[in-house]
Amino acid sequence: MGDRVENETSYRQTANVVRSAASPVVFCDTLGLYQAPVGQSLDTVVVFASPWGLEELCTTRKFWRIIADGLAVRGIGSFRFDWPGTGDGRDDIDFSNGLELWHNTLAEAARKARDLSGASRIIIIGQSLGAAIAAQTAARIEGVAALALLAPVISGRFYTRELAVWSSMVDADLGLTDEQRIKNSVSIASLTMQPEVAAGVKKINLLSLETKPARQCLLLARTDRPNDAELATHLEKLGADVTVEAFTDYDKLISNPVISRLPVEVADRLVDWAAVIAGSAPARNKPDESALGGTLTGGGFVETPVSFGSDNRLSGVLCAPLGERRGRAVLFLSAAYDRRIGWGRTTVDMARKLAREGIASLRFDIANAGDSPPNPGMPEQVLYTNGAEADVAEALDYLDAIDWGRPVIAGRCSGAFLGFHSAVKDERISGAVLVNPETFYWAPGRSVEDAVREGKRTLEDYGSRALRAETFQRLFRGELDIRAILRNLTRGVAGRIRGLARKLLRSRTVEGRAVYSAFDELKQREVPLALVYAEKDVGREHFNFYFDQMGTGLKGFDNASVAIIPDADHNLTPEHSREIYIDTIRAMTLRD
Repeated sequence: MGDRVENETSYRQTANVVRSAASPVVFCDTLGLYQAPVGQSLDTVVVFASPWGLEELCTTRKFWRIIADGLAVRGIGSFRFDWPGTGDGRDDIDFSNGLELWHNTLAEAARKARDLSGASRIIIIGQSLGAAIAAQTAARIEGVAALALLAPVISGRFYTRELAVWSSMVDADLGLTDEQRIKNSVSIASLTMQPEVAAGVKKINLLSLETKPARQCLLLARTDRPNDAELATHLEKLGADVTVEAFTDYDKLISNPVISRLPVEVADRLVDWAAVIAGSAPARNKPDESALGGTLTGGGFVETPVSFGSDNRLSGVLCAPLGERRGRAVLFLSAAYDRRIGWGRTTVDMARKLAREGIASLRFDIANAGDSPPNPGMPEQVLYTNGAEADVAEALDYLDAIDWGRPVIAGRCSGAFLGFHSAVKDERISGAVLVNPETFYWAPGRSVEDAVREGKRTLEDYGSRALRAETFQRLFRGELDIRAILRNLTRGVAGRIRGLARKLLRSRTVEGRAVYSAFDELKQREVPLALVYAEKDVGREHFNFYFDQMGTGLKGFDNASVAIIPDADHNLTPEHSREIYIDTIRAMTLRD
């Protein structure tokens, strides 16, 4: 099966149809989303079992949403959810039952799906670790007709070892020092699996299954994994009817979420496969929507999943204190195509910490990211475009309606860019906390994909990395692309030389006029602006080109402040950098 770059026409995207976001369901200390079918409901419903970690964060939520939209058109409802302790789920709960907690959550998700749809038959689609859990659990779930296993984890021990290698590569790419890396636990990209759950994961061995998980199984196998073929043979011995197809370029699906490739043909195949199994029989029972909605209450916070905007097209979560509110609310904006939970669940953690201090917030997915469907007429590549500003405007409308108006806006990277331009255009934003914005101006026609693939770093960052022993070790092992590094260094030096000449004319260029005009607008309206940069972040070069920092202030702009964080990466992975981020937000919300 092939794949397509994300900026191509999305799966079954209809230009003039506004799709509602899936309906939220709170259950088992976590959050689920039910996508109702269009028209008559068939007697089959699909339940998605997600992977864990970076695989889930990168693209799976959007991948599930695209498949769910296709299923809905065919009369098939679907249910997707976060495992407890992940995503929007609670993590302040008892995990002593280990992986059994996740098994039980999947079983309960299946029951919710049956009730909501009225269907009696269930198809489970699982990916990676989610596929393994589905294979272990399916036999105990009533009405399972079929199971799709996408690049399944077959051996838990092999999976955790592979995850450790992948984690070290991610940490190295982020530039984390050895002291900043999470060790002695199952973790990746600052996401850490609960030890009790991890212990159960390490015991997974699908080749030891004693009962067929479902009568029909579709295995989308990775061609470089011989164990996938062994699993197919084992399932057939158990009496399952197994179809095996190749899941090519799986690694590209779980790479950088900005340029990762969504395998649209795989989505098409899964929808067609499920439709054949579903047939034409209508739902046996009347759908029961009483389970929709709900709140998630944890230590010092209460969260309400919501759909809002025109036709309820945007998916988000309100996080409120259990006691009295104080200060301004916070509107969190995600970076790139990260779902609303943020890198390493940073946004979830900050929202709940702030709620314990009385500060409310809304986090949400912009259109065509995470769980929010595309906005009709907008380009598929929504980053650094005006389209997302309409999403922010509708979020502000919603906050006005619930009396949480005039919030502080907070975002990192492209989320900071979006927050900056939204603050310039919408006076309902009372302040902005902007973390590592790469730029304040995006030239029309500039390719987001090309900008990401260039992989720019500052010359200082290259210099500090070059002095580390581990860099030399990676170089000798062939893990570093020396040609690309030299290319970027050459660009960096040439850029510095050009920059010195351009700096004399910076206020006369199209970009310069746009940047200064935007900052002048915020200054005139006295909108507080807090800029936060990792010390060696590439965005500082753009900032330093246009502005002169004076201590924590900005020359000529009394409304702006600047904080520089040492020993931090672009994503603010180290704990000390996240503390500075939340401290800045807190100060902004309570400034009055």
